[in-house]
Amino acid sequence: MSVKIISVIELVDKGDISRVSRGIYARLEIDPILGELKPTTENIAIAKRDKARIVPTGTLALNVLGLSTQVPMNVVYLSDGTARKIDLGRRKIVFKKSAPKNLAAIGKISSLVIQALKEIGKDKVTEKEIEIILKKLEQEDMYRLEHDIKLAPEWIRVIMRKALKKL
Repeated sequence: MSVKIISVIELVDKGDISRVSRGIYARLEIDPILGELKPTTENIAIAKRDKARIVPTGTLALNVLGLSTQVPMNVVYLSDGTARKIDLGRRKIVFKKSAPKNLAAIGKISSLVIQALKEIGKDKVTEKEIEIILKKLEQEDMYRLEHDIKLAPEWIRVIMRKALKKL
């Protein structure tokens, strides 16, 4: 029995995926009238070649958690891979090189919570925002939450520990 390995180049040639930028590929949607549509920030995949970890920051983290209705024009990710910018027409995706400690969180929700709270700021977070965050953290795996609490700044730990008490 033989196994055929298909390269990224072959997938691009077949039209299964499109190259957005060096090392970055996306499955493009096809509109019956407009044809190929530019990829959104949500459907871009980074080639696993460099095994980069990424964490959404700022307005994107706030939006994903439901703390903001703003959809950011420029999406920023912390990464341990190469720092780069990708232009998607009027939108941009920015990968900022970051220290490994900023990417050490293992929980999907708790890592978003840490980034969202950093964006809001220590003295600006409201009770309503804390309530929304605690509700989201109920969906996080207990082991991951306990792990990630240790990585957060102290003022964020205080908020995240409230979720452990609820669980």
